[in-house]
Amino acid sequence: MSEDPFEEIEQMLAAMFGPQMAADAVGALRASGVDPNQLAQMSGMGDLSKLTPAQLGGLQAQMQQLFTGAGTGAVNWNMGQDLALRTVRSDGDPVVTAAEAEQTRSALAVADLWLDAATDFMPAPGPREAWSRSQWVERTLPVWKDVCAPVADAATSALANALEHQIGRLSDSDAAAAQMGALGKLMRSMAGTAFGLQLGQAIGELGREAVAATDVGLPLTREPGTALVPTNVAAFAAELEADAEQVRLFLAVREAAAARLYAHVPWLRSQLLAAVEAYARGIVIDVDAVEQAVAQVDPNDPEAIRAALESGMFAPQETDAQKEALENLETLLALVEGWVEVVSARALAPHLPLAVALREMVRRRRVQGGPAEQVFSRLIGLEFRPRRVREAARLWEKLGAELGDAERDAFWRHPDVVPTAAELAHPDDFLTMRRAAQEMDAQMDADLASLLDGTLGYADGAKDADAGPGGQGTDRSDDDSADEPDA
Repeated sequence: MSEDPFEEIEQMLAAMFGPQMAADAVGALRASGVDPNQLAQMSGMGDLSKLTPAQLGGLQAQMQQLFTGAGTGAVNWNMGQDLALRTVRSDGDPVVTAAEAEQTRSALAVADLWLDAATDFMPAPGPREAWSRSQWVERTLPVWKDVCAPVADAATSALANALEHQIGRLSDSDAAAAQMGALGKLMRSMAGTAFGLQLGQAIGELGREAVAATDVGLPLTREPGTALVPTNVAAFAAELEADAEQVRLFLAVREAAAARLYAHVPWLRSQLLAAVEAYARGIVIDVDAVEQAVAQVDPNDPEAIRAALESGMFAPQETDAQKEALENLETLLALVEGWVEVVSARALAPHLPLAVALREMVRRRRVQGGPAEQVFSRLIGLEFRPRRVREAARLWEKLGAELGDAERDAFWRHPDVVPTAAELAHPDDFLTMRRAAQEMDAQMDADLASLLDGTLGYADGAKDADAGPGGQGTDRSDDDSADEPDA
């Protein structure tokens, strides 16, 4: 037995989740105030298959408390948040100084003034803030839970069920079945912990480079307002070898533009999250495929289980409903990003010489993504990089040039009015297609009105029928008709 009771826990977690995650998890355990004397009574934890039922029961109780006791749902978000904060602080997380806070507020105020000339949407309500990296994680995590939890819960449950089923096949006695049952519950807890840790690490990685509250296009705060992360803004400017003040103003205008859009288009946030929820509802786990995958993994080999998790072996299969939901999500994100690009460019053009170059750099950065976004894609199947941002920007530019800013922004009035995915594929033909559709609708309305008043389609024909053969009308007032008796 090691002198440090946490050392064996760390060895077990390292075999399952890797050394880095194990170290972070044990750090969280130490900080949680767990009694090490109780952990010291659990021996042999390095080999789960050799634990006695008593040891398994004690281990299960401890792990339930440590890994899931304070969390909600199948994913352990408490440990995920702790790891996200540890990750975001790994390269340093300087406290925002008073000078940085004032510079940020000033840049966001200037951004609102410049945007007044580019859009009819009023400035977003709420505070103008400067966040540290840790504050970015803490303020955005509730929305990340809304986005990731439904998908991660379903995938975690499928993995745990498959593992339990596979473990059950190895049971050849009542005692072994009880032991394996306890181990299965532990594996369910571990699966939730694995997703929580990996999502936490991904969120932490994003926090190390995020420059604002709307970096991925999603509204990552539940309350309106604007915010920049001065440490990351400075790092971004240094990476581009550009003037820090111009970069700060450029990013402030983008942030303020996105905030205006979400503040004054009330249906947009709900539609984006509804698309994510629709994706989650459409999840269909191929249980047979998962069980076949699990059959290839030795339950006594934690390293094999960890490798399977990281490879995406247990990722849900995409259905037609999910593909439709993803298309809706990508279309909305592309429209948001394209609108922000166009409006920001209009606002910045008279004031910022570097605006065009910075716009292209931000676009490339967005397209390339990073390791954190790859984790999200592998674990929950969602990508936050819309593919048609250029087409969306072209569409909004054309609408602004031909119709003006007010009419351009009026396309955000209702979800049924915004451009569709099919229309986004042909931005130069958008107005032509819409006008043709309006003319068709108008003709249908006119035909319906004629149908209701009895003149649709046969008014002229009825006159011709009254005229009789040869076009001569039947005159009921001639002599022959006058001699006919009354009916």
